[in-house]
Amino acid sequence: MLMLFAALVQSARAREIFPINEGWRFFFKSERTSDNARHVTLPHSWNTDPLAQGYWLETTGNYQNGMFIPLEWASKRLFVKFHGVQSVADVFVNGAHVGTHRGGGTAFVFEITDKIRFGTDNALLVVVNNSSRDDVLPTSTDMNLYGGIYREAELIVTERTAISPLYLGSDGVLVHSRAVSAERVEGEIEVHLTAKEENTCSLHIEIEDPDGKPVFAKRQKAKIDGKAVVVPFAIEEPELWSPGNPALYTVTAAIGEDSITDRVVVRTGFRAIDISTDKGLAINGARIPLHGVVLHHDNALSGGTLVAKDYDADLNEVREIGANAIRSAVIPHAQYLYDRCDEQGLLAWIDMPFHRAPFLGDMAYFATPEFEENGILQLKEIIAQHINHPSVIMWGIFSQLWMRGDDATPYLRRLNDTAHAMDASRPTVACSDQDGAINFITDLIVWRQTVGWKRGSTDDVIVWRDQLHKNWGHLRSGVAYGGPGFLGHKSYTAQDEPRSNWLPEEKQTRFHEEYARNLQNDSLFWGVWIENLFDYGSARRPYGVNGSGLITLNRREHKDAFYLYRAMWNRETPTLHIVDKRHRLRDQEKQLFRIYSSAGIPLLTAGTDTLALTEYAPYQYRTDSIPLRGTVEIKAVAGTLRDSVTIRIGNVLKPKRLSVPRRTTSPQTTN
Repeated sequence: MLMLFAALVQSARAREIFPINEGWRFFFKSERTSDNARHVTLPHSWNTDPLAQGYWLETTGNYQNGMFIPLEWASKRLFVKFHGVQSVADVFVNGAHVGTHRGGGTAFVFEITDKIRFGTDNALLVVVNNSSRDDVLPTSTDMNLYGGIYREAELIVTERTAISPLYLGSDGVLVHSRAVSAERVEGEIEVHLTAKEENTCSLHIEIEDPDGKPVFAKRQKAKIDGKAVVVPFAIEEPELWSPGNPALYTVTAAIGEDSITDRVVVRTGFRAIDISTDKGLAINGARIPLHGVVLHHDNALSGGTLVAKDYDADLNEVREIGANAIRSAVIPHAQYLYDRCDEQGLLAWIDMPFHRAPFLGDMAYFATPEFEENGILQLKEIIAQHINHPSVIMWGIFSQLWMRGDDATPYLRRLNDTAHAMDASRPTVACSDQDGAINFITDLIVWRQTVGWKRGSTDDVIVWRDQLHKNWGHLRSGVAYGGPGFLGHKSYTAQDEPRSNWLPEEKQTRFHEEYARNLQNDSLFWGVWIENLFDYGSARRPYGVNGSGLITLNRREHKDAFYLYRAMWNRETPTLHIVDKRHRLRDQEKQLFRIYSSAGIPLLTAGTDTLALTEYAPYQYRTDSIPLRGTVEIKAVAGTLRDSVTIRIGNVLKPKRLSVPRRTTSPQTTN
């Protein structure tokens, strides 16, 4: 049971926030009773719990907790906030239903004041379901929706009049930039207020610069009528946020007459975003070639219950590869990730969950009022909860929709208009692998390209690129690409026949080499996005994993393609990497070697022989086919960098398949 003590509440700090991550008891609805409930700590998911026993579960789970609420809080207001529950949550307090939230990617808040028994214990129950539904987005994805209360939760205690925690799961304070230049920033601060009895209050707004110096202050009488209070502001000679200078301002909204009775503090930054066909993407007028990686929402150890250390480790890999942008695929990540992006100068694209997986049986769009209103609500929540992050530079409206059945374009326009109405400072974006009108709705379009992966040649991407230049060069285009490759999928000999669902790393590597060669430096694209940085869990896939990442799901192995982009993008740390080092046993006497180097042309030797290298593409070097036999050490040297591998060539035997004699009669029983 979670014990909350009134002694922690002081009059000078009317708003208090208490984590409620401990003391939960979990059991499946199918168990019918909580007698055998397990004690769990948030974040929690039943699909990463030992209870799952290796099975993928789409089901309903119950989470119970107890709260002792002091009698001294009888004059207060109480709210519960959940930062992420997948995917539908019903919250009960003392048996009374206080609300339903549909959507697993955003936070939500319910007021529970009227359901609380003060001075005694209270029962909190959250009923969670992660089954697919046609009225909750996403209705189609190959990304695991692990289920459970997979992010943290908290209890918020305020006075009767407060800055509202109820507005779309946000902090209730939204900062809008209207005009940004090196000379002046103009904007508005949108504050949502709530009160039980009062209809006015005194609202204080203060803005501090990155050094903590006040640069704006205003006090005004505010009417509490269910509408937001909008406070205009201006800052002279601001320090603008940029990837090279992630300057953050502090905005404080407080209410109270003689003393402060509630206060909310948020961070933000001011920057101007511009994307054009001739100049690409610019922040504050400076062009930034965008090198982005797509991030999903799990790893092998934590499943979908990522915490701060998981995000820190993943961001280290983002910096290691040299990317300057991330895309949150399908749903937003936790606020912690965007806080770090704000501080580190990483750019971010956040998708809303209007997505289609590549399965023929899936329908991504249901032309029903329930589906459409849920999508609008989730988009509003995403924008309200992330609008203060200067690192977030675009809102994703849809991804890889397959236009069949009902026409989704009117709904897509509605989503696009909703995003612009809530936030005029950021462009909208979509990722598309289809032709048609859907590509002309959002401000930006990112083409998801796979030519040469399943059919044709990767050289065909040149034809596509040239046609795009000729016919659609007026569009503000980016490009995204990727394909799966598994480390364990190796062929022992060149004569092995391809197997079903056999996706070797070598295929992924060569695909990325050709796409990087033909697309990376093309001025047509304001950004290039690699799908994905990490493999991610997908129970719908043959191996339970989508292997399109450049790093394995367990984060232990970097695939060859990772080093290709590290060589191209990472300007801080040089790269030297021999490709295909895992292929130690080779049966062909003639071998061709490939090297990635950002430290100049490397010196490559095979034993005592020096091998000639030619530059195939920027940062890619290759030898001709060279006859070798026996055990050979391959060494590469570039400046102070060294890489090597020892390979065995010739007389490679395929492993024999063991056969078990077929039993034709029943075994004899001996007494």
